[in-house]
Amino acid sequence: MQGTTLPVQITERAVARIKQLLARRGKPDAYLRIGVRAGGCSGLEYVMQPEDAPRPNDLQFEHEGLRILIDPKSARILQGTTIDYTGELIGSGFRFHNPNAKRQCGCGTSFSL
Repeated sequence: MQGTTLPVQITERAVARIKQLLARRGKPDAYLRIGVRAGGCSGLEYVMQPEDAPRPNDLQFEHEGLRILIDPKSARILQGTTIDYTGELIGSGFRFHNPNAKRQCGCGTSFSL
């Protein structure tokens, strides 16, 4: 695989949930794209989605059986981020704890640098 060190940490709970979601969609061997794009209420938002194949400049990683793709720009912004999953009755979902974010929206998926 391409990248040297995965720029994000993914908790065991998040890995288990991601694998479950990929299997449910019938794509247990799909890549997982983790990234950042313009949007959301704070200017940037996190992205996690299945991908069939890497793009030309993607960094590729393997973590706990997950094949992960991150574009170089997102890798810099996400450096040091922890991705967790909470299965609470209200507000369950993935949580990004990004030390580079100056401000984060209450939704938990939008931030600014």
